[in-house]
Amino acid sequence: MEKDTSIPEDLKLAVLEKIKPTETERKKLTAVQEELATEVKAAAEKLCVADIFVKMVGSAARGTWLSGTHDIDVFISFPEETSRGELESRGMEIAREVAKKAEHAEDRHAEHPYLNIVFKGFDVDLVPCFRVASACQLKSAVDRTPFHNEFVKTHIKGREDDVLLMKQFMRGGGVYGSELKTQGFSGYLTELLIIHYGSFENTVKAACFWKPGKKIDIMQHSETEHDEPLVMVDPTDPKRNVAAALSLDKFCMFMDHCREFLKSPGLKFFFPPSLAPLEDREFLEKLESRKSSQLAIVFQTPDVVDDVLYPQLYKMEQAAAALLHEYDFSVIKTGVWSGKPETVIMIELISGTLPNVKKRIGPPVWVREHAEKFKAKYEGAENVFGGYIEGGKYVFEIQRKYPTAKELLEEQLVNCSLGKHVHQSVSKGFEIVEDADVCMLRDLDFRVFLRKWV
Repeated sequence: MEKDTSIPEDLKLAVLEKIKPTETERKKLTAVQEELATEVKAAAEKLCVADIFVKMVGSAARGTWLSGTHDIDVFISFPEETSRGELESRGMEIAREVAKKAEHAEDRHAEHPYLNIVFKGFDVDLVPCFRVASACQLKSAVDRTPFHNEFVKTHIKGREDDVLLMKQFMRGGGVYGSELKTQGFSGYLTELLIIHYGSFENTVKAACFWKPGKKIDIMQHSETEHDEPLVMVDPTDPKRNVAAALSLDKFCMFMDHCREFLKSPGLKFFFPPSLAPLEDREFLEKLESRKSSQLAIVFQTPDVVDDVLYPQLYKMEQAAAALLHEYDFSVIKTGVWSGKPETVIMIELISGTLPNVKKRIGPPVWVREHAEKFKAKYEGAENVFGGYIEGGKYVFEIQRKYPTAKELLEEQLVNCSLGKHVHQSVSKGFEIVEDADVCMLRDLDFRVFLRKWV
């Protein structure tokens, strides 16, 4: 008899009770949205900018936002024939006028500039965009967002609670967020999964059987082949994969999260217990039991936004591992943590020290020209311990250039491909901290990372 894998209704209700916005929250959000729309229109009028529309987009506009999150996306749309230069200059003028009544304002940049403000406690993005006829005729990447908004609003009715459950479930599994730091599921992708599968429960059950290359095409209009782990064809743009930012590991973490949840559904999958910072004593015990080498590359965090920083950190992580591998060190795993003011690249090695001696194996003795060149290069050279024939080939035992991983990284790391901002920071100075000395790093958030690491 097949095991019942239905999700208890009382569990879903218990989760919703914690994450569904209250009537008071909804009223406050609506009031602030209306006030922002009025402020944008007034600013445009004051600056003599005609024919702009104000549109609220994102989860706040679609009724799929989680309680306690205070994000509002305000799109200031200009006629399609507006030039890019005018859109940017006039759009930002309007945004800055609105920002005069904000608690805080910060210029940000995606494909073109936009303004982030804190307005009455809400985190608000004021984004200029073009008013195009369809998502296939974009003049900038943000122009598609209003189309996403309309598609979700017309297809999600009655399933908003399922979206909330799925967002919190993904948060609990550490896979929610499409920013380049997380490489997980975006809010829009989450909404489309619920639209496609019909409910939170159906999505969880279906995901247990996914394989890389899984393709979902709600409108049956795909025009392009994609090679990402999950392909969710954008219902408003047949060429685009909504899940392009999702990494293979986050794709698989979600599948695992779904399988474990169905085995024994519980609140912990939505609200995992927070981890305590790892104490020195615990770290030293782990060092003793693992018998491996721990290295931490520590340097000043570059002053750039996360979407610029994290791709460079992941690039550095791979470059450091490749360098160590090139010099015969065996890497067990690598990890990235970044805070203020420091960033840490963690590396675990089978051993941080190698013997001074290294074998150089040459060509077979009968391949005369190459074999004699090889022999001449090493015979009598400095730092050579000796030579012999083994398996029909010349072999010389030479002194290893970098017998410790620390020494190798200290000398060669800056020559690796690290990304512009990370390279600038590392070039100013970095420190390699080994084993027990990792305890010198006291940041509490890093210590939480360290608990997961060991």
